[in-house]
Amino acid sequence: MPPTRPPVEPLGDDTLDLRVDDLVALLAAGRPSPVPDDGLPGGDLLDSVADWDPTPTRFGAFQLVPVRLDRDLPLLTRWMNDPTVAAFWELAGPETVTAEHLRAQLQGDGRSVPCLGVLDDVPMSYFEIYRADLDPLARHYPARPHDTGIHLLVGGVSDRGRGVGTALLRAVAELVLDHRPRCTRVIAEPDIRNTPSVSAFLGAGFRYAAEVDLPDKRAALMIRDRSLRHAL
Repeated sequence: MPPTRPPVEPLGDDTLDLRVDDLVALLAAGRPSPVPDDGLPGGDLLDSVADWDPTPTRFGAFQLVPVRLDRDLPLLTRWMNDPTVAAFWELAGPETVTAEHLRAQLQGDGRSVPCLGVLDDVPMSYFEIYRADLDPLARHYPARPHDTGIHLLVGGVSDRGRGVGTALLRAVAELVLDHRPRCTRVIAEPDIRNTPSVSAFLGAGFRYAAEVDLPDKRAALMIRDRSLRHAL
């Protein structure tokens, strides 16, 4: 018997307060912007992820550390070749495969920041913090300016299936909302077949908003609302 899915909210519910200026900003989604829309020094589209402080979790102190290719490539390549990870990330292969994926972000305009998730000083997960409203994803859901997305993989098998992923997702969502005051929602789009990932997002306070067809998968659109953060 297939698992029961959480109730799906109509996509239209997330567009009620979309203003004309918001719509203009969204028209640029998926295209490089000649001038960073945040107006921050250095054109930082994600409010200086590298400067975000560590945060406590029930599993220890957690911090996002931006990836350095020369330091982190072997570890990330090993994780990408884990069969459980490869089934959804589709980046299995030699180091050149992972390196190409990382360079696209590291050499881009800053709309996506690849990070190691470090728990008590041990790198054990990989995150991508990205501007969902400036990503091709914005063509597939009613995006709002400054929507911030999360991709996650947990690298170590021993850290899976015991609530670590849920705790980290909650911590990272809180970091985003703490450090990105203009962000009203944190977004995720795990593969609908990845039941453990969807469950982890639900446990971290995200709501199951819709199913969306993306070019490479059918995804569960998960949303964590700033307005509800203290009720979760």
